[in-house]
Amino acid sequence: MKYLEFIFRTTPCTETVNDVLSAVLADAGFESFVERPDGIAAYIQADLYKEENLRQAIADYPLPGTDITYSYTEAEDKDWNEEWEKNFFQPIVIGDRCVIHSTFHQDVPQVEYDIVINPQMAFGTGHHETTSLIISELLDTDLQGKRVLDMGCGTSILAILARMRGASSCTAIDIDDWCVRNSLENIALNHLDGIHVYQGDASSLTDKGPFDVVIANINRNILLADMRHYVARMSQGAMLLISGFYTEDIPTLRSEAERLGLHYTEEREKNHWTTLAFTK
Repeated sequence: MKYLEFIFRTTPCTETVNDVLSAVLADAGFESFVERPDGIAAYIQADLYKEENLRQAIADYPLPGTDITYSYTEAEDKDWNEEWEKNFFQPIVIGDRCVIHSTFHQDVPQVEYDIVINPQMAFGTGHHETTSLIISELLDTDLQGKRVLDMGCGTSILAILARMRGASSCTAIDIDDWCVRNSLENIALNHLDGIHVYQGDASSLTDKGPFDVVIANINRNILLADMRHYVARMSQGAMLLISGFYTEDIPTLRSEAERLGLHYTEEREKNHWTTLAFTK
């Protein structure tokens, strides 16, 4: 499989600028990202690359005053997933209670919740702010006996953590078949049952639930379009936890949630990314 290697140079070059750029590029089909002193390197399958998608993604970049330039070459023919695992994916500890690591990591810290994943260059490893924000929220939430939905599950680490914390059942859904397969692999690595993985979008929820906790770590536009489907499958008193958007999106998303009858409870923010919590 041929990959293209893009070098993106950002000015100013800050952690927030590069994290937001990585998220924008992921929506345009890029799969993996490696930090550089002047920006990031990003990789995409050659047959999936469309220049117009990249140009539009950069045009829509949400942080004003940021200059982005790029160049690309055909990447060396090698196992880029293996390279990414070795050189980028490192164990992460969240709240001193949860560690996320791969099978090849040594000397992993001993904490309450130990999650093993085969990351496969996917978002949802815990390194991205939105994932770590939701993990922090789940660590502070009573999940015992709760029925949980992980919408846009990616690697399914959120469903895995919820099950470890006593959720009676978890439903994990993603539109990407690759994510479904990676989720099943990660669930098996953690020797868990009670997590059911499906391929689909919000329209597939009609015969599922009801749920006591709904997690949706996606993006602003999908959340706005699909929130009504989540609310329809929530039990009375259930919690909706959403992330994948920037601080300036809070008023729009909060307004839609309240229009649907939800009550705002709290928000968390990290490096311009935000998580919002609501109850029904």
